[in-house]
Amino acid sequence: MMENHQIEMGALKANGLEVPNVGLRSTVMPSWSLHRPVGRVLQSIRTVIFTSKLNLLLPFGPATIILYYTTNWHGMIFLFSMLGITPLAERLGYATEQLAIYTGPTLGGLLNATFGNATEMIIAIYALKNGMIRIVQQSLLGSILSNMLLVVGCAFFAGGIVHRNKDQVFSKANAVVNSGLLLMAVMGLMFPAVLHFTHSEVQQGASEVALSRFSSCIMLVAYASYLYFQLSGRNKSYSQLGNEEVPNEDAAEEDEEIEISMWEAITWLAVLTIWISVLSEYLVNAIEGASDSLNLPVAFISVILLPIVGNAAEHASAIMFAMKDKLDITIGVAIGSSTQISMFVIPFCVVVGWMMGQKMDLNFQLFETATLFITVLVVAFLLQDGIANYLKGFMLILCYLIVAASFFVHVDPQSSDDD
Repeated sequence: MMENHQIEMGALKANGLEVPNVGLRSTVMPSWSLHRPVGRVLQSIRTVIFTSKLNLLLPFGPATIILYYTTNWHGMIFLFSMLGITPLAERLGYATEQLAIYTGPTLGGLLNATFGNATEMIIAIYALKNGMIRIVQQSLLGSILSNMLLVVGCAFFAGGIVHRNKDQVFSKANAVVNSGLLLMAVMGLMFPAVLHFTHSEVQQGASEVALSRFSSCIMLVAYASYLYFQLSGRNKSYSQLGNEEVPNEDAAEEDEEIEISMWEAITWLAVLTIWISVLSEYLVNAIEGASDSLNLPVAFISVILLPIVGNAAEHASAIMFAMKDKLDITIGVAIGSSTQISMFVIPFCVVVGWMMGQKMDLNFQLFETATLFITVLVVAFLLQDGIANYLKGFMLILCYLIVAASFFVHVDPQSSDDD
C-alpha cells in the first residue's frame, strides 16, 4: 500500500505537478508560528527600549522602589524617581506619535492632547489624592512656565545657532490663537485669586471654589472647541498669512516612519502609563521629605524641578525640529503643550478634585498668578512677528532663570499660615 502511494507521488512529480509535503509542514508550522510573535516582541522591545539614549536612566525606577523600602533618604528617593520617570515620559510621547500615524490626523490630535501631558496629569492626580493641592497647582504652573520660557527659549537658541545666517519663520496666526487661549487661562486663574485677596466673596472660601469649578467647565468647553477647530480642517486658512508662506505641517509627516504596529503602540502606552503611575506615587510621597533633606523650598521643587520630568519629551523634540528649521512644529509642541495644561489639565484636575471631595480651585495665589500673566505677555510679544532667532531664545532662557530664582526665595503664604 505504501509502495503504491509513493509510486503515485512520483508520477505526479514526473508530470510537473508540485505536491505539498503535508507531514513536513505540520512539523515546521507550529515552531515557525511560535517563532514569529516572539521575534516581533523582541523587535518591539529593541525599538522602544534600546533606541533612545535617555533610556539609560531606566534603572533609576527600580532603584527608587528599593530605596523607598530600605532607607529614609527622601532626597535620594525624590531624585531617583525623577530620573526614572524622565525616559518613561519621553517614550510615552514616542508611543503616542506612533499610534497617531495609524489613527489619522483627527484621532491622532486627540491622542496627543490626551497623552501629551499624561505624566503631569498622573503626578497631579496622585498629589490630589494625598490632599497636596498646592503641589498640584505649582507643578502644573511650572510646566506652563517651563514650556513657554525654557523649551521655546532653548529651541529658538539652538535653531538660531544652526541657522545663524537667516531668521527662521513660523505661522503668526497659530501663535496668536495659542496666545489668546493662554490669556483666557490667565483670566480664569486671576479672578478667583482677586476674589480671595480683595475679601469680596459672598461666602468666605465657598464662592472662590464654586467660581473655580464653573470657570473650569467653561475652559474645558473652550479647549474642546479649539480642538474641533484645529482638527476639522478649518485651520488650513492659517497656513498662509497675506503673501507670506509658512512651513507646512506636511513636512513633519514626511519624517514620520512606522516603527511599531498599532497594537504594539497601544500595549506600550498601557505599560508606560502604569509604570509612570507607580513611580509617581513614590515621587509625590518624597516631595516634602526631599524639601527638608535638600534644603529647598517646596515651591521651587514643584515649579522648577518637577516640570523637568514631564517636559523631557517636549524639550527634546522642540529643539530637534527647530534645528531642522521646522518652527511651526516647535511652536505646536511647546506652546501647544502649555495650552493643553492651562486649558485642559488644570480644569480637569479641578473637576477630578471635585469628584474626590478635594477643594482644588483656580486660586494659584497672587505671586504665581502674576508670574504666569507676565510670562504669557512676554512670550506673546516675542511670537507676534512670526520670526525666531538665537537672541529671542537667549532672552527667554534668561527670563526663565529670573523665574527660577524668584521661586527659590519665595515662601508659600499657605505654608506660612499652617506654621
